[in-house]
Amino acid sequence: MTTPLLSIRGLRTTLATERGQVTVVDGVDLDVQPGEILGLVGESGSGKSMTLRSILRLIRAPGRVSGQVLWRGRDLVPLREAEMRAIRGREIGMIFQEPMTALNPVLSVGAQILENLVAHTDLGRSARQARAVELLDLVGISAPAQRVNDYPHQFSGGMRQRAMIAIALASNPTLLLADEPTTALDVTIQDQILKLLMHLRATLKMAVILVTHDLGVVAQSCDRVAVLYAGRVAEYGAVGPVFAAPHHAYTLGLLRSVPDARHARQPLRPIGGAPPAPDTVGERCAFMPRCAYATAACATARPPLVSLSDGRLSACVHWDQLEANEWAAV
Repeated sequence: MTTPLLSIRGLRTTLATERGQVTVVDGVDLDVQPGEILGLVGESGSGKSMTLRSILRLIRAPGRVSGQVLWRGRDLVPLREAEMRAIRGREIGMIFQEPMTALNPVLSVGAQILENLVAHTDLGRSARQARAVELLDLVGISAPAQRVNDYPHQFSGGMRQRAMIAIALASNPTLLLADEPTTALDVTIQDQILKLLMHLRATLKMAVILVTHDLGVVAQSCDRVAVLYAGRVAEYGAVGPVFAAPHHAYTLGLLRSVPDARHARQPLRPIGGAPPAPDTVGERCAFMPRCAYATAACATARPPLVSLSDGRLSACVHWDQLEANEWAAV
């Protein structure tokens, strides 16, 4: 492997609540290599979106981000806000969740692209206008010279998502943070958006962190996957080995809950219970209350994220006792 483009160590994010400080990202360690697509998966509330926001320090006070976020060797955590604004959008772009609400309804799509270009490039007025049209064409919006002046409500859901990607790509970032870019889209548009991201990765040599609930999307598009639970990394490694033989009980549970098209009318196997509230986990395995493999060893301390013989990382005490996974659609 080459030197990581992004290296995260001990990333921790706390938010202020009525019950006091709550940890929502709890010691996350991740690396992103140049040009790779890293998938972040897990149930709602597992810390995926908060991890992306923490990378860019999009956490409002009195929330706090600590740990190390090494971007090309430079730690982003202690930087002043003015220094972070020079990196956000210019070097690291982000596609936010829900384009229905992420786009400003009173500004045209072109105006929202121009905001990024004004902030992060030295282009003149006419060059910025041409670049906005070029970006809409790049993401597959037909008649871009006309549609650049349209407002978000004049775009379909898939077109709004493409417009969000165009805004994120405006200043040619080296890393793209994509927060569920295919959620709430029909499967045809999902496929188009994924193919677009793969094409942009190939043509622009851009790395991507892709947050999604869809394990099929990860299998189709990602090089490596990190499984998050309760703000912690449960398992981390290449997609093929992780999906074929998971080494964490939570990963196995996620894979078993996916419908298997090879067997008709077979009942689903959901994970029992619900994810824990962030302030109830404590220093133990966060998945223990829902785990069929749990023993007393899981309650004594937080399992460390250890390196296994095949290069992946797992935070499961009983990783070598898990049954083989029947779902291997990689």
